[in-house]
Amino acid sequence: MTSIDDVAKSIGVSTATVSRALRGLAGVSASTRMRVQSAAQELGYVPSSSASGLASGRTMAMGVLLPQIERWYFSAVLEGVDRQLRAAGYDLVLFSLGGSGVNRQRVFHRSILRKRIDALLVMCMELTDDELQSLQALESPTLVVGGSVKGVRHVGIDDDAAARDAVEHLIELGHTRIAHLRGGGSYGIEFEVPRIREEAYLSTMGLHGLTVRPDWSLFGDFRFKRGKEAALALLKDPADRPTAVFCSSDEMAFGVISAAAELGISIPEQLSVVGIDDHEFADPLGLTTIRQSPEEQGAYAADLLLAELEGGVPVTAPAPRPHALIIRTSTAPPSG
Repeated sequence: MTSIDDVAKSIGVSTATVSRALRGLAGVSASTRMRVQSAAQELGYVPSSSASGLASGRTMAMGVLLPQIERWYFSAVLEGVDRQLRAAGYDLVLFSLGGSGVNRQRVFHRSILRKRIDALLVMCMELTDDELQSLQALESPTLVVGGSVKGVRHVGIDDDAAARDAVEHLIELGHTRIAHLRGGGSYGIEFEVPRIREEAYLSTMGLHGLTVRPDWSLFGDFRFKRGKEAALALLKDPADRPTAVFCSSDEMAFGVISAAAELGISIPEQLSVVGIDDHEFADPLGLTTIRQSPEEQGAYAADLLLAELEGGVPVTAPAPRPHALIIRTSTAPPSG
């Protein structure tokens, strides 16, 4: 069976260079990466997690802890993580709380602490002091993706700036009566993103001297159904409606669009809607939104941990991942 040493010898480079090239890590020139990939293909080299583990004393597996699997953001992050791990010959071990949060003690004290993994990614959830101590006891690299956690490095967009960009877009169009659909806190799983986006909405409105009505800040749980229910309540009175809604996620924005259609409210003529995510359905629905790439965030986070496992210097404060305002047909100046 062809080994990584065979690939390295065939083109006169080190095994470390081969490993980095096949995993898409920095520090390898484009020409060398192409030579490595070509040689690996010609020789039929496939990274072996078991062989690498025996040589290094590692499990050759990376864990991903997440509140639940079925949400769009989580599955997109997993795609990016899985792609990088497969290229590196690592296995992905999934720890899901199943959307209830009741699994936490079992996951932390039985599954993760059995040292089945070499590193851990945590998605969008706060950790208790006991859980943080459990992770520190592992002495394994750990990163949080999608929401900052005190005491753990974080990969994600600048949520404050993203929310401000969304609200500023509505204000620049001339809207002053702007409502907010917020998420977070379901199943007792708390994380920072909803709070940061809500505070950004409030502070941006305040900066422009605009009134914030408590009854126009509604909980939508980052979901279509709850977003639609909230929007139906928000928009039911034709004489007292906002002219625009900032939604802290696209899925809630889809709910607002559906509610508006049900109530006979024209978008964007009578109501402008902006979200955050650039969900795969945002473009076909014409939703103006703040674009982020969960798949890229997952890949970037996985690469940081893989580099550390190879002896690289840990990145103590990863830079925010990019976001951008994508203007489509769901926003326009207020009528009248």
